[in-house]
Amino acid sequence: MEFDPAGADLSLASLFTGWALADELQRRLAADGFADSRFADGVVFQHLVAGPVTITTLSQSLGVTQQAVSKTVADLQRRGYVTRRTDPADSRAKQVALADRGHAVIAAARTHRAAIDTELRAALGDDRVEAARQLLVDVLTHLGATPTLRARAVRPPR
Repeated sequence: MEFDPAGADLSLASLFTGWALADELQRRLAADGFADSRFADGVVFQHLVAGPVTITTLSQSLGVTQQAVSKTVADLQRRGYVTRRTDPADSRAKQVALADRGHAVIAAARTHRAAIDTELRAALGDDRVEAARQLLVDVLTHLGATPTLRARAVRPPR
């Protein structure tokens, strides 16, 4: 049986819309030379925007083991998005920081998200897009998710 998006409840409609928007963003990033970027990279990047952090701090922020973070960081480093260096405050610890390529993909993603918003407003109308955006923000507030977002501590659902 075929799924009709018009019959989706708010949870599914917002989930599938988020996925479609993420897919469009990834398509545009790939066209900019970031074909190796992944949606999940942003979960790590949000913790590096303010500056370098240790593997331990990143592990605690992400709620995963240091081994898992080390593996993820090694992959991001291999793809040129982050760098690792010795922590100046503790020579036994390693810090992770965004590399130039990491800053560039974040800037490109911000530019593309703004462009997608502008395109949607032109196609669907400012009032409708703003009402949808505000509804989703209100849902986040109602569900108690805004402190997590403000703290840049977003994690995929478990």
